[in-house]
Parts: sequence; C-alpha cells; structure tokens
Amino acid sequence: MNAMILSAGGGWHVLDLLRAGRQSGQAIAVSDFRTLHSDSIREIENIVVRTMPAGSLEQVILRMDLLHAAEARGTRIWNPPRALECCIDKYLTTVRLAEANLPTPRTWCGQSAEDALSAFASLGGDVVIKPLFGSEGRGIVRVADPETAWRVCHAVAQTGGVLYLQEFVRHEGFDLRAFVIGGKTLAAMRRFAGEDWRTNVAQGGRAEPVRLDPDEERLAISAAKAVGCPIAGVDLIRGQSGLRVLEVNAVPGWRALSRVTGIDIAGAILDFIREARS
Repeated sequence: MNAMILSAGGGWHVLDLLRAGRQSGQAIAVSDFRTLHSDSIREIENIVVRTMPAGSLEQVILRMDLLHAAEARGTRIWNPPRALECCIDKYLTTVRLAEANLPTPRTWCGQSAEDALSAFASLGGDVVIKPLFGSEGRGIVRVADPETAWRVCHAVAQTGGVLYLQEFVRHEGFDLRAFVIGGKTLAAMRRFAGEDWRTNVAQGGRAEPVRLDPDEERLAISAAKAVGCPIAGVDLIRGQSGLRVLEVNAVPGWRALSRVTGIDIAGAILDFIREARS
C-alpha cells in the first residue's frame, strides 16, 4: 500500500502507525504539513491526516486546498477534507448532527458578548464555553455564574474570538469515547473526570474499557456518518434527558483507548485503509 502520514512532524500516533506498518510489511512515508506544496503529494494513493500544525489563515487554507486537489486526482484521504473541515469547526459539527436529527446538548454560537450572555441565561446559567477549534479539552471552561460569564464572554469577544456555548450536561461522572471505523465501533472506553470536571484523559481523567449498549453504538456510528468520517472518535454522554453526542473528532487519538482496551487501533486503521482500496 502506497501511503503517507501528514502531521506536524513526529508524535506518538505517527510512531504507532509506522510500527503497525512495519508489522504488516507496509512502507509508510511521513510528511510535515508545513512542507507541502502543489507538487508534493501527486503520487500518493492514501493519506492519513494526523495533527495539522498551527499556521496563518492562508497556510491552513492552502493545506486544505492541497488535500482537496489530491482527493480530486484519486488519492484516498483519511479522513476526507470535507469531514476534516466539518469536525475542526465545532459549530459546523453541531449543525450536521442536528440535520441528521441526532441528540446533542443545547448550543449557541455567535460573536457578540451581550448576545452570548443572553444565551447563557437561556441555556440555564450553567454552560461550557469552548473554542471553536480545539481538542483534548484545551481552552474549555465551565461557567455557572453571571459575573464569570460576563468576564469570559467579553474576553473572548475582545480578542476576536467566536463564542460557542453549550449547556452543561449533568451526568454520572463519566462520558464515553467510541472509536468508529468503517461504520463499526472498534473500541470504546468510559472516561472519568480527574481533578476538574473534564473527562479528557489528556487533562488528567482516567479511563476504563466499556462495551457500548445498542443505543450508544447506534448513536456513535450515526454521528460519524453525519459528519462524513470513516474513522472517528465520538464522545457521548448520558444526562437527565438521555444520551447525547458531545463531539466528533475527525483526527481522533487512540493512545489511552489502545492502552485500556489492548486493541491495536493503529493496525486496525491500516487494515481498513488497505481493504477499502481493494
């Protein structure tokens, strides 16, 4: 299989994919997004996208343009550029999930601090404010009083940010991460909060393997399909109003998941890509 990993250089996930490739006899190249140009990925059959580095607006647009151009020439990209664009943008993900009639926490997105404060009240006065772009729980803050809401909303607005507010879902102390490949759930874990309310393992949460029930599995698979991701990490939570989709990640990590489940997720990704090409 002719394949390339596109990333921000190295990193654990790149090394794990290379390890899985060696074990299956597949030669895989690695390239940095910051080195891409219009001739650099013309002969590649499969591209696995991992961790796009920060850049200017023009640089990020060029990188996505190059992926779109490669896809138009017949290169298989995992995940496709449209899915990447959707999942990088939390609000667009919310829109796609709503269009598919999938349950999510109540959400508001806008640019005005005053409008955001009105939304804070309408969402129950207990919300999670998230950066529109971001992962692993970074930059997320829970706000449950008007004074803090005022400070946070005005700070985001003054720096030219977008305000993305989501009602805080009261739950039993954990959420679920499902890893979906090709319309099937490969593995899942239950994530518990660490020292704060966030359950992300990267933020100190702990995890244990779990077998999803039929409703959880159907929702995870439907969420991945709604945003166009053949390979996805889907976060689910069960609150007083039932099961909800929190997020869909088009560049999902699997370090904690592979550790707690013992599943070779990198190997499963390469197997899926190889079989999809045949």
